[in-house]
Order: sequence, then structure tokens, then C-alpha cells
Amino acid sequence: MEIWINPACSKCRSALTLLDAEGADYTVRRYLEDVPSPDEIRAVLDRLGLEPWDITRTQEADAKELGLKDWPRDAAGRDRWVEALAAHPKLIQRPIITAEDGSAVVARTEEAVRDALSR
Repeated sequence: MEIWINPACSKCRSALTLLDAEGADYTVRRYLEDVPSPDEIRAVLDRLGLEPWDITRTQEADAKELGLKDWPRDAAGRDRWVEALAAHPKLIQRPIITAEDGSAVVARTEEAVRDALSR
């Protein structure tokens, strides 16, 4: 299992604390430093069963600068969103855990972390 984190994020720290408490075997990816490629973002979206706008932090300054709230949320606009997430990784919702069964979860709650652990 891998967890994408921003160490400054309290939700990420909480998820790591719970993973450690449960003795989980995982690797940490500091995605602001080790920025995922567009293909990696697409792969995680497939695992999540979500669209890029579903994991975009739209209240971030970068999102407002890009005018994301006005971007179409459809198949034709999907690649534009993915490219924006790769170019501005701060926009990626966190933490994201890729589970052993090939799925993934946005692990912002204890329940979501436990869900990933059970897979």
C-alpha cells in the first residue's frame, strides 16, 4: 500500500498515525516533492473510481488562479484537469491510499483509512 501525503496536512498525519497503530506495511509518497505524472494520476483516478475534479482542492489559490470552477467537468475536459493536477500537485486532495487489492481511497477520515486497511 502507498499513501500520498503532504506532511503539513493534519489529515495526512492522522492517517499515518492510524496506519502505524495498525501495523500496516506501506510506503509514503510526498507527492509535492515526488510529483505524480499525468499517467499516474489517471491510474489513481481509475483505482478511486473518480474523476479529476472529484479530487481537486478547488479552494486553493492555484485553483482560483487557473479558474477551475469554470472548467467543464466532462469527458472532453478530463485531460485538462489531469494536466492541471500534475502541474499543480497542491491541488490534489490528500491523503490518497492505494490499497493492496488495486483500489484506492481518499483517506480523509478514520473510516476511509480503515477501509483501505481492510482491502
